[in-house]
Amino acid sequence: MGWHAGNWYVNAKSIGIEHEGFAGHGTWYTEAMYRTSAKLVRHLALRFQIPLDRQHILGHDNVPGTTAGTVAGMHWDPGPYWDWSHYFELMKAPFHSTGTPHTGLVTIDPDFATNQPAFIGCNQQPPGVPKPVPPAVPCPLRGSSSVILRTAPSLDAPLVNDRGLRPNGTPDTMYVSDHGARASVGQTYALAGVQGDWTAIWYLGQKAWFYNPASAPTAEWAEGFVVTPKPGKATIPVYGRAYPEKTAYPSTIPYQAISPLQYTFSAGQRYALGGVLPGEYYRAVSFDGSAPGDRTVVRGENKYVQIQFGHRVMYANLDDVLVLPAAVGASG
Repeated sequence: MGWHAGNWYVNAKSIGIEHEGFAGHGTWYTEAMYRTSAKLVRHLALRFQIPLDRQHILGHDNVPGTTAGTVAGMHWDPGPYWDWSHYFELMKAPFHSTGTPHTGLVTIDPDFATNQPAFIGCNQQPPGVPKPVPPAVPCPLRGSSSVILRTAPSLDAPLVNDRGLRPNGTPDTMYVSDHGARASVGQTYALAGVQGDWTAIWYLGQKAWFYNPASAPTAEWAEGFVVTPKPGKATIPVYGRAYPEKTAYPSTIPYQAISPLQYTFSAGQRYALGGVLPGEYYRAVSFDGSAPGDRTVVRGENKYVQIQFGHRVMYANLDDVLVLPAAVGASG
């Protein structure tokens, strides 16, 4: 465990594995790196009973900000050129369809080699780039794990907005590090609609459309559970960490307040469930455990649900939501 993800709640509950490279340059990711990393992750997952899925095997770019003010500065690696399909195949856990058009969930899974979004700005990533940073230029077309999300079922429609990155509501961009309008291989979302060759998912409080033609699908049907606000709740908050209630903390440990992120989870929206978690905080502020309360796990009565809310996972209070089989009330 270490300070690897920029979110202490995630750090305290995860094993961090660093890879060498630059997220805007897919050529850094060698076959030797994929194979060695996959072997290590599979070993650790089996040893510690960690499910081999994208709800539990996260990139830094899937970790949420702890507060609204930290969202924009979170990691975006390993970026759109990391081959998640190949990585999971090497872990002997390949992605495959588990559902039908009526089961209410979709798992992102484009063909890596032929899925080549037109990103820009890769020229700004290598070390030694002179300052000021040069203007962004088109990236070389190469295979990607990312599908692009739009506000309507059309290639001419604007990209969706991530208000954590652009509070003024302007669309996100095709800049390689701007992943506010992308979904990635293996991530599972609640279905929000289908129109021709386009599929909509619930994403950051809005419908987000991606191109998904039957002749070359970029997603697979899935089954599982979703969460939605309880009846009578117009909106509910989402959080970047799942800490306990104040009364759970002993006197030796300062209360760790949590605040909602800037996103809106409204009635009628649905998000894929990644698990039900206890409110928990691990105290560790000194190297040798000499600070008061160090090396103590604080657990409360409240529980949270982990959800695939956008490109990043987030958390909602279990008391605020209904957990339903995704097929119940599914769009299609």
